[in-house]
Amino acid sequence: MLPVQSFTAFIQQNQLFKADDVVLAAVSGGMDSVLLVHLLKAAGFTFAIAHCNFQLRNGEAEADQAFCKQLALDMGVPFHTINFETSAYAAEQKSSIQMAARQLRYQWFGQLCQEHNYAAVASAHHQNDTIETILLNLTRGTGIAGLHGILPKNNLLVRPLLFLNREEITGLISQHHLAYAEDSSNASTKYARNKLRHQVIPKLKELNPNLEQTFERNLTHFRELEQLLQQQVAMAKNQVWTEHGKEIHLSLTGISQLYPQRLLLSGMLKDYGFNDTTIDDLISSLNKHSGRVFESAGYILVLDRDKLILSSKIIDTQSSVTIDPEDETARYGNYTFQISCTDEPGPIAPNANIAMIDSGLLIYPLTLRSWRQGDYFMPLGMSTRKKLSDFFVNQKVPVHQKTQTPILINGNGEVIWIAGYRLDNRYKLTAQTKKVTIFEILK
Repeated sequence: MLPVQSFTAFIQQNQLFKADDVVLAAVSGGMDSVLLVHLLKAAGFTFAIAHCNFQLRNGEAEADQAFCKQLALDMGVPFHTINFETSAYAAEQKSSIQMAARQLRYQWFGQLCQEHNYAAVASAHHQNDTIETILLNLTRGTGIAGLHGILPKNNLLVRPLLFLNREEITGLISQHHLAYAEDSSNASTKYARNKLRHQVIPKLKELNPNLEQTFERNLTHFRELEQLLQQQVAMAKNQVWTEHGKEIHLSLTGISQLYPQRLLLSGMLKDYGFNDTTIDDLISSLNKHSGRVFESAGYILVLDRDKLILSSKIIDTQSSVTIDPEDETARYGNYTFQISCTDEPGPIAPNANIAMIDSGLLIYPLTLRSWRQGDYFMPLGMSTRKKLSDFFVNQKVPVHQKTQTPILINGNGEVIWIAGYRLDNRYKLTAQTKKVTIFEILK
């Protein structure tokens, strides 16, 4: 029998979607996505199938498309398909085929969700995909967030098969005689992920035949440790943290009793934009004279005898704030930004309050400031320059709002993003993009 109970339990445990939601299943025709739709059907969920034909493998791509269409017909579910001119798009965007295909499919999935009110996009990622992602992150450099691997839910994208590994999926496909279409490109070691899949992971499994189960336990431990840390930070706040009007006072006596001091103090202050370097400087100054000032993009910390005083910066239209690579938040005027990085951005519905930027093009420190006379940028989708003053006029932005709108500036002086309005075309995601930096306006 298909593992329907485990499938539904995983969905409920991770709150991927509700029983009465309509889900869009991304189906390539391979064994993973075929098992996904059979489980959705057996569990009684309402869903549709979406298949992308990237027109890259001649007759093989058309055969996959026909297979998925027949699969949807056999299951009695709606079928969406699209033919992408992937090679032409990649050449136009000067990007790799892989990046172009990813951009095209996620954009299309987002459109389908808007048009048909689908609650989520279900992909067939499994435990082995998570292992590959973690290893890729480790080879490129990562923090604890990169050790999470592929999360069960990322915006609209959900992964209901993360409770299974590749060997289990292969066994289920064989046991239930489920037909599928094999993508010949999966055997190629041209791409980094396939090199890990075919050359590295088999060697690791020689050392540990239960590699998938070990990684799954490790992921659980990492996530639980993060939750434990959050609880400890909340408890530590009770020792050191008091609010005085618009200020927050941190007791130096309380801080001296924190253990581990750096980890807990960093946890308390990270939402205020203070990076690790500033925290180190702060700790080294705790026993020194009063008056030392520490700054983040939107806040200042003042060392004042027996306490630290945390307060918001007063920003006028001529002020600017800097953003360092470690910053997770930034504040400018009445705006609060959340900053994150990923190498697997999920489909995001069009949203002017979110900017997805090629991390490799960023030169730190970045700057948030107001519009200045003579500023120009290249609006997303255009290859010509446009003055910001003209852009604001075209957008019918009132004068007082124009002077308050944050402009994200790269270290080379170029405009990256008019926050809440438009990204610069030079900083969009391309085929060369290895990591994505996401800026999201929270307020």
